[in-house]
Amino acid sequence: MFNFKFPKLIKKLGPGLITGAADDDPSGIATYSQAGAQYGFGLLWTMFFTYPLMVGIQLVSARIGLVTGRGLAENMRLFYPKYVTWPLVILLLAANTINIAADLAAMADAVKLVVGGPRHLYAVGFGMSCLLLQIFIPYERYVRVLKWLTLSLFAYVGTVFASHVEWNTVIKATVFPETIFTSQYVLLIVGVFGTTISPYLFFWQAGQEVEEVRVKHNTTYLNHHPQHLGKHLKRIRIDTVVGMGFSNLIAFFIMLTTAATLFKAGLHDIQTSAEAAEALRPIAGEFTFILFAAGIVGTGLLAVPVLAGSAAYAVAELLKKPASLGLSFHAAKDFYAMIAIATLLGVVLDFSGIDPIKALLWSAVINGIVAVPLMVALMHMASRPKVMRSFTIGNQVKYLGWAATLVMAIAASTLGFMTFFK
Repeated sequence: MFNFKFPKLIKKLGPGLITGAADDDPSGIATYSQAGAQYGFGLLWTMFFTYPLMVGIQLVSARIGLVTGRGLAENMRLFYPKYVTWPLVILLLAANTINIAADLAAMADAVKLVVGGPRHLYAVGFGMSCLLLQIFIPYERYVRVLKWLTLSLFAYVGTVFASHVEWNTVIKATVFPETIFTSQYVLLIVGVFGTTISPYLFFWQAGQEVEEVRVKHNTTYLNHHPQHLGKHLKRIRIDTVVGMGFSNLIAFFIMLTTAATLFKAGLHDIQTSAEAAEALRPIAGEFTFILFAAGIVGTGLLAVPVLAGSAAYAVAELLKKPASLGLSFHAAKDFYAMIAIATLLGVVLDFSGIDPIKALLWSAVINGIVAVPLMVALMHMASRPKVMRSFTIGNQVKYLGWAATLVMAIAASTLGFMTFFK
């Protein structure tokens, strides 16, 4: 009989939980809010469809980091030519920087909605706070901070129960969705896929698995003592399944909240997460509005470090520089410099007057360009004994990973076609 022990489960959760929670960033909240506001319960099914695909590709990323003791970019540098790796990493850096700018803007707008004041000042404050925490807080303590920040996502569970939801209708619409073959409907489906399966998540989770071994065990013994690897593979499986499930559940609740309130009230034109929060105030009440706005800030504080950190892992590894949050600033200057550059560029973009909707669209397009070849590379590496030794991925994970790659290829092609040829 399965003996469920909650404290033991919490201890096993780390990179997968944080990665999954970071996926529900303010930019993702905007996408899910648009889906709920425009089509009601009609896109809830996408959360169940993307879940196993998300688990599959994140398991591949985590396993590569754990088995090899190297991040994704370092593995790519060792096994692929520069003309393959550098363009992908540069595009990743561009997409992450744009995403950071959009997230900081959404957080600043949420605070301004609640307390008023200068939004640019809030954006600078959030950006600098995320940067300084990554540089000056030791890795183990910082990971605990990120774990606690995942609790902010429960604000969206609260918004559902603070709203009037017809659960029978929800279940029926989720199991038997009404398909609408319009360009906007297809575009939102593509947006949901691109939001749940994002390249920065691959680099972050792989990098964090390397950190777990180096910092917690102060060794890379997994490379030399494969007999110890089994329990760690079990841990990442539990961590990833729970983390991605948590991510998709929260996304489901965000979509559900806006469907039950904004769609029902006829408010379909929602462009940002802050607009969704503001629209909720007169319909669902002050409490729901504050919960929704608080969730935007909490998820942003979680996502911005992940976006900046994943870009820093990738660039530093390609430059053959130390890349670890477990190292001091002086021991990994280039790594922390990349975190600072990505974060500060995000702050600067927020001051540039860039249209946040266009910024998110271009970020999605770039992510789509990066995701497909990167996922092909991940699946190729994870299946090669030269990279993984005797710990290549099994058939179940292989099928899920390739299915996720195929879905992303279709989504990216569709988004590119609709963006450039509309």
